[in-house]
Amino acid sequence: MILALCSSYYDASGVEKDLDDDERTKFEQIIQGMAASSLRCIAFAHKQVPEEEYQNLKEQKKLKEDNLTLLGLVGIKDPCRPGVKKAVEDCQYAGVNIKMITGDNVFTARAIATECGILKPGQDLSSGAVVEGEEFRNYTPHERMEKVEKIQVMARSSPFDKLLMVQCLKQKGHVVAVTGDGTNDAPALKEADIGLSMGIQGTEVAKESSDIVILDDNFASVATVLRWGRCVYTNIQKFIQFQLTVNVAALCINFVAAVSAGEVPLTAVQLLWVNLIMDTLGALALATERPTKELMEKPPVGRTEPLITNIMWRNLLAQALYQIAVLLTLQFSGESIFGVTEKVN
Repeated sequence: MILALCSSYYDASGVEKDLDDDERTKFEQIIQGMAASSLRCIAFAHKQVPEEEYQNLKEQKKLKEDNLTLLGLVGIKDPCRPGVKKAVEDCQYAGVNIKMITGDNVFTARAIATECGILKPGQDLSSGAVVEGEEFRNYTPHERMEKVEKIQVMARSSPFDKLLMVQCLKQKGHVVAVTGDGTNDAPALKEADIGLSMGIQGTEVAKESSDIVILDDNFASVATVLRWGRCVYTNIQKFIQFQLTVNVAALCINFVAAVSAGEVPLTAVQLLWVNLIMDTLGALALATERPTKELMEKPPVGRTEPLITNIMWRNLLAQALYQIAVLLTLQFSGESIFGVTEKVN
């Protein structure tokens, strides 16, 4: 942007020269080279204003940004934190699709995404994996919904572009998590299913708009959150399966025995003992299991997936039927099997 406003530049010896098309092309190539090396490029320029014109500009409090003289270009390196690439690999291994939305230019964004592992080296970028925010914003709603899943990097984005990306992904049925630390991230953090803000560098607006605050500002914590979230979800499923199996078996046994023999094999005190003692201790053991590596190998659970899956129903019914069959056999044929009489209590 600064280069486009310049009409002259200083060469290596400090001599001011006109900035023609050939020199402008050379500077653009230098900027692109810096950006391809994941450097943020900053241009310095100045403008000499005559004293008479300065007095008028002082009253207007506005300087015309044209005919600037380019002083130089500086490339600033913002290296990825240690562990970011490993965290991205862990999330991708767990089936999570990582997208990077940044305000940097497309060349810098592409280089940083490649360095982090979001883009693969030598990846074909003609498929629409990298776009600019203005291009994404100008898509028709149909084009946007068609291409949103292919986009992995969005450069030169505005807060509205981030919000638009989150809304499109949610409309496609995805569960969306957003990480951010600035005020401009607040709309996307609020709109996402899970908003994660940074506890150290994050603004108060971002923290209030998020659901989870990462205290150490480390992206690797996202993989930890993912692992523990899946662990809690799996433990809840185990707890439900265990409780339903025991209670379905007890209910069926009491119902069948009451209808056929007129008496229940399990009294109220015995049912209370089963629920308070055996169920509670067993459920606590299942609910407090720590996460394992195998949890990250499972595919993500969609928002429309039922809590009790078909496999859980299969296990529940098979285990309950087995318990019912054994206990009803003992209820009606236990005396002959064990050779006891009714006098034995």
